[in-house]
Amino acid sequence: MTTNETQLPSTDSSPIIIDAKSVPQSAARTHIGRRKRNEDDFHCEPQLGLFAVADGMGGYEGGEIAAALVVDTLAEFFRRNEDDSDMTWPFALDKGRTFDENLIAVAVRLAHARVSRARVGRLSRMGATVAALVLREGTAVLAHVGDSRIYRLRDGTLERLTRDHSLYAEMEACGADLPPPQEFPLSNVITRAIGMDGAADPEVRSVEIAAGDRYLLCTDGLLERLDDEAIAKHLHAATAGAAADALVDAAYEAGGRDNITALVVFVPQREE
Repeated sequence: MTTNETQLPSTDSSPIIIDAKSVPQSAARTHIGRRKRNEDDFHCEPQLGLFAVADGMGGYEGGEIAAALVVDTLAEFFRRNEDDSDMTWPFALDKGRTFDENLIAVAVRLAHARVSRARVGRLSRMGATVAALVLREGTAVLAHVGDSRIYRLRDGTLERLTRDHSLYAEMEACGADLPPPQEFPLSNVITRAIGMDGAADPEVRSVEIAAGDRYLLCTDGLLERLDDEAIAKHLHAATAGAAADALVDAAYEAGGRDNITALVVFVPQREE
């Protein structure tokens, strides 16, 4: 069980602000659930404005390795860019995206390349999903591959900001008449993942940050037992750390079988 809570010092040069006085608070917690090993991983680095969760898969220790490769690659790429803004990127930029959208998209594609290269021998089936949040002044950049999700609580209303790359979600988008996910036998089949054969282009978009926003990045193990009402309730906790703890504990106590990871980011209310 791991808990990581950090608060960024208030400095004008920080990338993770909505104004010079607003400093987000973040925390992450992961739990093995009722599995034999924890194949989830996360990265929480406010100094870079980078937050990410990854859910590994593939058997043996492959899931753990894939998830760690993903979050480590994202962090490494962001740090290198911070240290050397003129560095050569490994993939071409998309002219239709902002700089920060390109930054996270290229980092995810680099993670995909690294996991793909490592898929040999008993690791040949490994892969991972990922959900990442990049906070900049006034803007949140979201990127995801697979069924790890990002939620936002704003003014008491919970909104899911990502759509799963899964068979269920694609059939639902096509208008298929489906039972609830819990009753759908193929609900856990994903259609896009880091390391999966072919390209694993992330879905990337930017949204405006508002004072008081609360963001949740989570793996699917959290969602097995918690509905939107429960998620919103626990995101009302006093601190990001308390929210992350409450979410993971509630999912586990409700019978959660899979690994469970919650990463929470609170944007402060503006001072009057």
